[in-house]
Amino acid sequence: MSTEKPSVLFVCAKNGGKSQMAAALMEKRAAGAVEVHSAGTKPGKAINALSAEVIAEVGADMSHGHPKPIDPDLLRRVDRVIVLGDEARVDPVEGMTGTIETWHTDEPSARGIEGAERMRLVRDDIDARVQVLLTELTDGNPA
Repeated sequence: MSTEKPSVLFVCAKNGGKSQMAAALMEKRAAGAVEVHSAGTKPGKAINALSAEVIAEVGADMSHGHPKPIDPDLLRRVDRVIVLGDEARVDPVEGMTGTIETWHTDEPSARGIEGAERMRLVRDDIDARVQVLLTELTDGNPA
């Protein structure tokens, strides 16, 4: 890792829910110590409103985000690429120096849990993983 601040790109299929949630949670927890990005393999048209609502409940903000595609230059530059869920796949590109990791996130709907309760469980699963990642990226010394 370089002497510059560490960087991460969170990716999901539509870049409207999970990857935006992860980015908002990392931005909140890292407080500027990590360069944070998100993107989608097949970007949707809007942010998931319920995702934004449950993120706001914990003091994070994803309301200004918008779904966007993966930028190959960004993919080459970031330290970590985190793929959330099983719907998205990211392949390495030439010149890429970071690593790709997939988080098989909890899917409460498989247990019949829907709505805000489902989204809170997804948020909490992602948040726990973000906290571990933050420690890894900052060697335990965030901001």
